[in-house]
Amino acid sequence: MAQQQPLERLRSRLGREDALVVAFSGGVDSALVAATAHAVLGERMLAVTAVSPSLAAAERAEAKRFARERGIPHVEVCTDEAERPEYAANDANRCYHCKSALFDAIEPLAGMLGARVALGTNLDDLGDHRPGQRAAAQRGAIAPMVDAELTKQDVRAASRELGLVTADKPAAACLASRVAYGEQVTPEVLGRIERAEEQVKALGFAVCRVRSHGDGTVARLEVPAEDWDRAAALREELDRAARAAGFEFCALDLAGFRSGRMNALLPLLPARSAS
Repeated sequence: MAQQQPLERLRSRLGREDALVVAFSGGVDSALVAATAHAVLGERMLAVTAVSPSLAAAERAEAKRFARERGIPHVEVCTDEAERPEYAANDANRCYHCKSALFDAIEPLAGMLGARVALGTNLDDLGDHRPGQRAAAQRGAIAPMVDAELTKQDVRAASRELGLVTADKPAAACLASRVAYGEQVTPEVLGRIERAEEQVKALGFAVCRVRSHGDGTVARLEVPAEDWDRAAALREELDRAARAAGFEFCALDLAGFRSGRMNALLPLLPARSAS
């Protein structure tokens, strides 16, 4: 398998499935799995997008457009993680509880289709703190890109080869990943984050994160280091955007943008069981 190109390895892996339900967020990873599974399996695959307050409206719209333009069978399901106290508590296992809610919503569809559930996890994801992977393993979900040994770089290269509009799309984790661990995840805080990020992007910062601290009072803005000068020049506009979204304070993180920055808080949390 290692002698094959990444896309051929992925096609080969997907071809071993009778039918698949792809958990499809619209990001670069799940888009590649969905598009390739559709090419290999045709109508024996279904892309499913989980809708909840943690999915930004813009991401939801892009997922629907991607599936429609490529003719991929696609449905949305509502997930109830926001109503689960163990998820709202936002401890180190938040992603475990989120994925559990996802599988509770998707598994009935998979059962009707006689399909397994596929996730868009790639090799590079395995080194990060992702308790949702444990939930996926417990539910029997598969990670075809891990099986096919695709890295994030491979994912983007294969996406370009297929002409996918997501090939160079910036990473876009769920909105809950912006809330400081230990602080409650609520629809109100998630909405605040979404509104603030929309305004920051409208100011020309395509890659950014608005992280929520102080129980939703402080917006910590992350942008790439090369955008610091522009952020400083637009500091008044950025501050107004954060305040208009519902934050009381706005701070620019001098360490710059990096995915998974909230994981720095994990050592400060008490260890808890996912059960």
